[in-house]
Amino acid sequence: MGAYLLRRLALVVPTLFGIILINFAIVQFAPGGPVEQMIAELRGEGAALGRLTGEGAGEVRAPGPPERLGAADGAAGPVGTYRGARGLDPAVVAEIERAFGFDKPAHQRFLEMLGGYLRFDLGRSLFRDRPVIDLIIEKLPVSISLGLWSTLIIYLVSIPLGIRKAVRDGSRFDVWTSGVVLVGYAIPGFLFAILLVVLFAGGTYLQIFPLRGLTSPGMEGAPFLERALDYAWHMVLPTTALVIGGFAGLTMLTKNSFLEEINKQYTVTARAKGATERRVLYGHVFRNAMLLIIAGFPSAFIGILFTGALLIEIIFSLDGLGLLGFEAAIRRDYPVMFGTLYVFTLLGLLMQIVGDFTYTLVDPRIDFEARR
Repeated sequence: MGAYLLRRLALVVPTLFGIILINFAIVQFAPGGPVEQMIAELRGEGAALGRLTGEGAGEVRAPGPPERLGAADGAAGPVGTYRGARGLDPAVVAEIERAFGFDKPAHQRFLEMLGGYLRFDLGRSLFRDRPVIDLIIEKLPVSISLGLWSTLIIYLVSIPLGIRKAVRDGSRFDVWTSGVVLVGYAIPGFLFAILLVVLFAGGTYLQIFPLRGLTSPGMEGAPFLERALDYAWHMVLPTTALVIGGFAGLTMLTKNSFLEEINKQYTVTARAKGATERRVLYGHVFRNAMLLIIAGFPSAFIGILFTGALLIEIIFSLDGLGLLGFEAAIRRDYPVMFGTLYVFTLLGLLMQIVGDFTYTLVDPRIDFEARR
C-alpha cells in the first residue's frame, strides 16, 4: 500500500499542473478581464474612483489624481489594446495594466503564479487587497459547516434507510419511502430553501429560525454551550435545504448494494449454518455492501463542500467559498479564481487517495499494489 500511495502522490503534481495550465489558457481568451473592467468603471462611473481610492479598495489604486483621470477621459481617439480604453490617457491604461500585472507576457505570469503556489503563496486579490489564502481561510468555516453537517446527516439517514429498504424490498414501506426520497431529489435545493424561508424564517408565516449568518450578534463572549446552541439554531435551515436532494442517491445505492450481497451464495451458506438474520445482515453482508459507500465518504464531503452551495449561501446570507468564487468569476479576480481552483483541486486529489486508503481499511483483502 505504501508504494501505491507514493505513486498516487507523485501523480498529484502533474495533474495539478495540467488543470491549472488548461484553465489559465482558457482565461486568456475570455473577454472582460480585470483591466477592461477597471477601464470601463473609470470611463462610465464616477463612483468607481471612490471605490479605488477609498477604504476597502482593492490592490489597484487610481494611477493619478481624480482630476487627471477626468481630463484624460475627455481625450480623443483610441489608445492601448483595449477597445474600452478609448478616451483614456495611454499612461493611465499602462498604469492599470502594471497594477494588475498584465504588463508581463502570459507565460511569465503563469510561471510566477506556479512559483508562488509551490510556496503556497496564492497571491493577493485584485479587488480586495488581501492575500487569497487569508480570504479562503476566512470563508472556509462557513463552507465546512455546510459540507460537514450535510454529509453527516445524509449518511446517517440514508444508510439505515437503504438497509431497511433492502430488507423489506417490494413492501409498502419500500415503495412510499422511494417516492419520498425521489420527490426530494427532484426539488431544487434553492427552491426548497426559499420555501423554508417563507415558512420558518419570517417570510410569511412563522419566524422560528434566523435568516442571516452562522451566529447571532453579540455572541462572541457568551458561554460555549450557548454559542453552540446558537450556531446549531442558525444551521438548521441551510443544512436542511442542502440535504433534501442528497438522500435519494445514497439511499438507493445502499439498498442496491445490500440486495446484491443478500442474494449471494455466502449468505445462503451462513443461513444454512444456523446464523440469525441479524448476524447474516450485519456480520457478513454489511462489510461487503458498505465498501463503496464508506470509502466514498471523503469524495462526497468534498463534493458537498465545494459545489451546489452558492445559492444556499446567497439565500441565507452565508459568506462562504461558493460566494467568494462566484464574485471572483464575475469580477475576473484571477488570483482568487486560480487560488481557489488550486486549493479545491489539491484537496480533491488528496481525498481520492484517502478514499482508496479507506477501501483497504474497510476490506483488508483489497491490495492496490497488486494491480498492474
